[in-house]
Amino acid sequence: MTVDPAQRWNSTLDSVVVYAQGALCRRLVRGIVPPDGRVRVTGLPRSLDPGSLRAAVLGASGVRVTEARVEVEAGTPGTGSPDALRREALRLRDAHAAAQGRRDRQLGLIEEVRALHPVPPVRNPEDPHRRTAVDAWLELADFVDGRLAALHARLVELEEALRDAEHELGIAVDRLARASTDAPSAHVETTVSALLTLDGAGAAEGDGEVELELEYGVPGAVWVPAYRLTHRQGDGDGRLVLRASVAQRTGEDWTGVRIALATADLRRRTDLPKLRSVRVGRRQPAPAPSGWREPPAGLGDLFTGYEAAGRRRQVPTAVPAGLRVGSAAGPVPPPPPPAPAPALAPPSMPSAAPAPQAYGALPVPGGTYGAPPQGFGGALPDFAQPAPAPPAPPRSAARQRGGPGAPAGPPAPKAPAAPGRAAPPAVPEPAAGPPQPSGAELDYAGLVLSGPEEPGGRRGRLFPGSPVDPAAAEHRRRAEAVGSLPLPGHAVRPRESAGSFDHRFDAAARADIPSDGTWHTVTVGEIPVGLRTEYVCVPSVEQTVYATLVLSNATGQALLAGPVEVTVDDDFLLTAALPTLAPGGVRRVGLGPAEGIRVTRRTNLRESTSGLRNNTTVLDHHVHVELANRLAAPVTVEVHERVPVTSDPDVRIEERAAWTAPEVGEGPEHHVSGTRIWRVDLPAGATTALDGGYEIRIPAGKALVGGNRRS
Repeated sequence: MTVDPAQRWNSTLDSVVVYAQGALCRRLVRGIVPPDGRVRVTGLPRSLDPGSLRAAVLGASGVRVTEARVEVEAGTPGTGSPDALRREALRLRDAHAAAQGRRDRQLGLIEEVRALHPVPPVRNPEDPHRRTAVDAWLELADFVDGRLAALHARLVELEEALRDAEHELGIAVDRLARASTDAPSAHVETTVSALLTLDGAGAAEGDGEVELELEYGVPGAVWVPAYRLTHRQGDGDGRLVLRASVAQRTGEDWTGVRIALATADLRRRTDLPKLRSVRVGRRQPAPAPSGWREPPAGLGDLFTGYEAAGRRRQVPTAVPAGLRVGSAAGPVPPPPPPAPAPALAPPSMPSAAPAPQAYGALPVPGGTYGAPPQGFGGALPDFAQPAPAPPAPPRSAARQRGGPGAPAGPPAPKAPAAPGRAAPPAVPEPAAGPPQPSGAELDYAGLVLSGPEEPGGRRGRLFPGSPVDPAAAEHRRRAEAVGSLPLPGHAVRPRESAGSFDHRFDAAARADIPSDGTWHTVTVGEIPVGLRTEYVCVPSVEQTVYATLVLSNATGQALLAGPVEVTVDDDFLLTAALPTLAPGGVRRVGLGPAEGIRVTRRTNLRESTSGLRNNTTVLDHHVHVELANRLAAPVTVEVHERVPVTSDPDVRIEERAAWTAPEVGEGPEHHVSGTRIWRVDLPAGATTALDGGYEIRIPAGKALVGGNRRS
């Protein structure tokens, strides 16, 4: 076992920003910088996204973070690990299986006793008829009846015990499913930590402690807005409390953290596009990518000693390169016979750091870049006796075959496949010109050094490796299952209601949200809104008056769509659906029918003709609406009517009423063409009548035979 040289610092979760999918967590850590500057920050969740880790030093202490990487450690869980629910569920599952087994055995006994019946002996045809032993038959029937009665009574008890066991097991399974995922779910506990390298430790020694900030993204967190509206009749304003239903299964409990809610997409790309310049003139070579170096000279001689030593069986020497932390130390298939040392092909990624001198290999000359992969380990392959390898070609020949910027030459000779083994995969020849490394190839912490068992074109070079934590994908999959939770009533996803704009809401106080995958309500803050009560009716569709609240948003922050609990005069009224309310917008929220206001509507249609030769059909519509206010307060009622519209210039529509046509953008809702509105102020206990109408004049050439008869 090796002792971790890095000093361990404990971190505290300070704030969380929950996005539409996922969350961004911020941790604070304090400590004294060690002389070597290596610090391991513990307490990170298992579902952490390694590519999202950011570290910074708070304050002007002269210390800066030069490297930050994620590492996974395995260990035995402590004695105080909260797995009592898991053990209880296993115990109840065993108890349920035992109760079910007892019930099944009882059913088997009942079937055996039920199968008892008298069987007469086989009669010889020559023997005379014998009398039936009726008493014996009756005694057997009495025995079967009594035995079955006792067995059925016992069966009732066993079935009741089985139902109780099923009920208790269901409760335990439900508690386990809703329990926090902050506890480890396996016998081997895996912990995630951030390994930091700090520079400028001498500047911080005099100041004492240094405060660091860690920021990382995690999946498995969602939220939807919710509201509580308090209003008093007659007042022109109200209290709208913004709340949020938050569910998270990130693997860590959010205890006493500052919560912020955002509608943005956490996984949206934020990098800027690169526009390359277009030049007129002589062709210029493309510049080498930043962070790339040409492989050092003598790379082909790195494994000469390894090839000359021959294949031996289970040589307990250095560990071969090509394996990294987290790889399984299992049996490795024997490598193919070595090929002649290939020419130095143009690299497609940064060169490796000096490799360990394994199997008598020579050290790699030349400089290094970045940080080499750390922690190689694994099982040694079996070695057999190969043929001696020819000497490597000189440096000049390597550059003639495939140096940077040179055309691709003929491929290197391939080694024949060993008997009983498949040939190694062919390494494609690189394209001519300078290398074009990808983002994964420039991720120095994620590169893996290829060992001697790799083909000749990959030996001693760095390539993108596998993820550090193989179980991280499973943790992220379980965390992302929170996105499929059923939404509360009238709830809308933030991305659906926010539209093309993104908003952020900061909670006024700290909150606790466990990692159990269920909805938890968090109070964000109070938003001042303008309110007025109006009554709307459309008597041509339904002769019912509806109460509404007209909300006006005078703040600079949008209100997203979601459920709103309406309380009027300290009495809970109902839960309605609040539409999205932009800054400065006005929307209407329905409160249901108002039983204290009555409306009736009657219509009358008269058809006649006019004109010199009665060639124009006149349809005269008369509308009569009556309103009665039975409430103890004055009200304002909007009566909506609709007149027909036409696109034919020969058909004329003449209106005769005091109604008005709403202007474009007027009012809290959108009105269709032809809408007309009456606004009536009714005192308490008052009634009023509204009369209106319109005439439709249709030329005879536009009329249909038998048509135009409508109310």
